[in-house]
Amino acid sequence: MKNRRLEYLTQPEVADQLKRNPLVILPAGSVEQHGPHLPAGTDIFAANIIAEAVAEKMDGLVIPGGPLGVTPFHMPFEATITLSHETYIRVVVETCQSLAEHGARRLMILNWHEGNSSSLAIAAERLHREFGLSVLTVQACYVAQEMYGPSSGGLTHGGEIETLAIMASYPDLVYLDRVNSSSDGGHGSKMDKLRRTRAYQPVLSDIRAIAPTGWYGKPEKATIDKGQKMVADLASAISERSSEIFDLLDEVNGGLATLDRLEKGS
Repeated sequence: MKNRRLEYLTQPEVADQLKRNPLVILPAGSVEQHGPHLPAGTDIFAANIIAEAVAEKMDGLVIPGGPLGVTPFHMPFEATITLSHETYIRVVVETCQSLAEHGARRLMILNWHEGNSSSLAIAAERLHREFGLSVLTVQACYVAQEMYGPSSGGLTHGGEIETLAIMASYPDLVYLDRVNSSSDGGHGSKMDKLRRTRAYQPVLSDIRAIAPTGWYGKPEKATIDKGQKMVADLASAISERSSEIFDLLDEVNGGLATLDRLEKGS
């Protein structure tokens, strides 16, 4: 695979890439505990892995957004590092602002960590209105839930879906022989469904309200082959739908620009 990560490329390579296709992809994740069998960087690793696969399909450039996210929810457990909402918004905005100044026109924020969502919504709005970027936020963890939830026990914290995402590229960081102390799956699923509805969104202060041990799920059946297939399937689905959305945004924004010019002319 051709290298798609900005930090590994030279300045002329980045310039050529942005001229060819002004699409940049920002992986968003976190560093937080994921039980005894997955690394603390699970969320940002997953975001990076999927972002690179999407970039290859869409001829885009993956930009570094830093590994950290907003995750006070997991602070009762060691290995968690959290930013404030204000700090995280500023990091995202200033990172993407730099790329806008270098010629980026389309921005995909590919997120794997639910705790980032509200901050990313604010950052995306600012980046569109203040810097003219066409912005699409993709909640990749929810895409994975839709596509693989039925066969992999749903989107749990530390379960099969997250294990598959890491096994796809970093199998040496997965320790299935250490799987133990999963919290009750029925209770965890009930609480996660409670906070993921569109109509009712309670604020939970601590992961232990969902999983007293910090994680729940059944990762034992995860394999490297299935993980690589999941990443490929997610990349195909995300790239196809995102291309359609960006084209529609271009059409709509172009129409609005024409209206603005006509109104100013009159």
